[in-house]
Amino acid sequence: MKDPYEVLGVAKAASDDDIKKAYRQLARTLHPDLNPGNTRAEERFKEVTAAYDFLSDATKRRQYDQGEIDPTGAQKRRAWRSQGGAGGARGNRAGFNFGEDVDDILAEMMRRKARGRQHSGPADGNKGGDLRHTVTVTFLEAATGTTKRVSLASGKSLDVRIPAGTTDGQSLRLKAQGHAGIGGDGDAFVDIKVETHPFFSRRELDVLAEIPISVQEAVLGGKVTVPTIDGKVSVTVPPGTNTGAVLRLKGKGIAGANNTQGDQLVTLKVVLPDNDSEFRKLVEKWGPRHGYDPRAKLV
Repeated sequence: MKDPYEVLGVAKAASDDDIKKAYRQLARTLHPDLNPGNTRAEERFKEVTAAYDFLSDATKRRQYDQGEIDPTGAQKRRAWRSQGGAGGARGNRAGFNFGEDVDDILAEMMRRKARGRQHSGPADGNKGGDLRHTVTVTFLEAATGTTKRVSLASGKSLDVRIPAGTTDGQSLRLKAQGHAGIGGDGDAFVDIKVETHPFFSRRELDVLAEIPISVQEAVLGGKVTVPTIDGKVSVTVPPGTNTGAVLRLKGKGIAGANNTQGDQLVTLKVVLPDNDSEFRKLVEKWGPRHGYDPRAKLV
C-alpha cells in the first residue's frame, strides 16, 4: 500500500479529526453505490478505507511515524554486518547480502513471503475486520428460499441469497465483504432470524400444521383444503376421524441436502359449531341412547 497519509491527502501531523474528515470526503465520492460498475473507483475506495483503518489505529500510526513499520504493517529491520574479517566482512544468510540497503532486503523478504503464502491467503494479522448483520425473513421465505437486499456497514449493498431450508439463527458468510485491510478484506456474516408462522412450524425437514375440521367432516369423512409451504392442496379425511389424527403429506416439507425432502404432518382438530341450538338438541336426543366414555382407556 502507498503512504497512508498520501492516500488520504493529509499531512503527517494531521489530527485524528482531520484524518476522519478527509476519509469521509473521499468515501462520499468513491463509494461503490455512487459509482456502479466503476472498478477503479471501487479499488480506490478500498485503498482509502485501508489507509483510514491503518491511521485510526493509534499503535500502528505511532510505529509508522517512528519508522518501525511500513505501510503494509510489516516490521522494518535494520541492516547489520557480521563481525568477522577486516573492515567488516558482509554476512550472508538465507541468500541475503546484509551489506545491501535495508529496503532492498525488506522488499526481497516480502516477495519471498508473498510467494510462500500464495496458497494460504493474506496474513491474518493485517486482514480487515469482519462485519456482522442480522436479516429477518418469514417462515415461508426461510423454507423455500429467497433473496434479500442487505446494506453492509462498509457502505455496500448486496443481494444475499437465503437458501431453502434456512433455520433460525443460521449464519451466512460473505467472503471478503467486511472491512478493507492491508492483508485482505474481512468477511461479512449475515445472521438469519426466522419469524414464527400463525400455524406452520418445523421439525428438522418436516413441516407441522394443525388444521381444524367440522363435525360432519370428522364423522362422515370428505375432502378438505390444506395449506402447504408450496400452496394449497386437497386431502381426504377418513370417516370417523378424531382430534389428534395425523395425515402425512409426502414430499410437502422442506428440501434438504442430497435431494432429500421432508413431509408435511397435518394434525386434525375437530371443532364444534358456535352456539348452534339445533346441533345441541340433536346431541341431547342422541346422547342418552348412544352414550360412550371417551376416557375409559385412561383407567
